[in-house]
Amino acid sequence: MQMLDEKSDNDVEVTWEDQQSINRFSRLHAMFSDLEDEIKARRREREDLEDLNLELELMDDETILYKIGDTYVHMPQADALAQLEKDTQRADEELAHLQAQMDECEQGMEELKVKLYARFGNNINLER
Repeated sequence: MQMLDEKSDNDVEVTWEDQQSINRFSRLHAMFSDLEDEIKARRREREDLEDLNLELELMDDETILYKIGDTYVHMPQADALAQLEKDTQRADEELAHLQAQMDECEQGMEELKVKLYARFGNNINLER
């Protein structure tokens, strides 16, 4: 039996700096999860744009009802294809930006994991 006054080998004092590191890891993990969801949505949007591009190319030269923001606009097929190309490029850029942010979060979490596991060992669980 262990006396209440004695500290076990597993007890490690959590300093203010340790708590700040844990909080930072938590924020990075939350941001990482949000970015994962956003990337999934953007990839779906990108796939939809590719499907739309195929459909527009197969259509005869007609006026197309194209959605810009919350509004639908009538435009010739050639203009719709040009707008679709711009939208696809924008989606690719947004995906690249989100992926870069996600990579930064992951790198920050890995650095904090190394630091916190070195300090606390098995007394802390930072797995996703």
